[in-house]
Amino acid sequence: MSPSWSDHVERYGRAYGATQAAWRTLTFYERFEQIISLVLTGLISLVIIGAMLNLTFRIALLLIYGLIDPAEQELFHAIFGMVLTVLIALELNHSILGVLERKNSIIQVRTVVLVSLLALVRKFIVMDTGKTEPVTIIGLALSVVALGIVYWLVHDQDRKEVAGAEQRSENQT
Repeated sequence: MSPSWSDHVERYGRAYGATQAAWRTLTFYERFEQIISLVLTGLISLVIIGAMLNLTFRIALLLIYGLIDPAEQELFHAIFGMVLTVLIALELNHSILGVLERKNSIIQVRTVVLVSLLALVRKFIVMDTGKTEPVTIIGLALSVVALGIVYWLVHDQDRKEVAGAEQRSENQT
């Protein structure tokens, strides 16, 4: 089940509370990082809201005027391109929120790779393969494979670290 709007608001509140509670113990740079993260989260949230309103408005107009034709590839590409843009922004905002909750450092390799993969998938969806050079398609495909391997390696490393931490925890009890 997906989180409700109140769950998101509560999470932002917890993140702000965690920042506020830790504020006195933070270094100057950590405070700077927290302020920038708060501002970025707010700005990206505004972009997400704007993108959702735009997407909703466009789809509503298409439905009202009966212009949605699943066989029309350009329209299909445009709609799913907009949806993926919103998902990419949500994932980016989610990673920044982790910084505010004091769970993660500012740069999360897995998140950067995931956002990059999402952007490439979006590119493939909106791409007009008839007008795109084969070399470009091959280059993008190789990029997806490389990022997929990096994502798997980072995820595998994270999984091993969690397993090691659980093992150490069991040994201490």
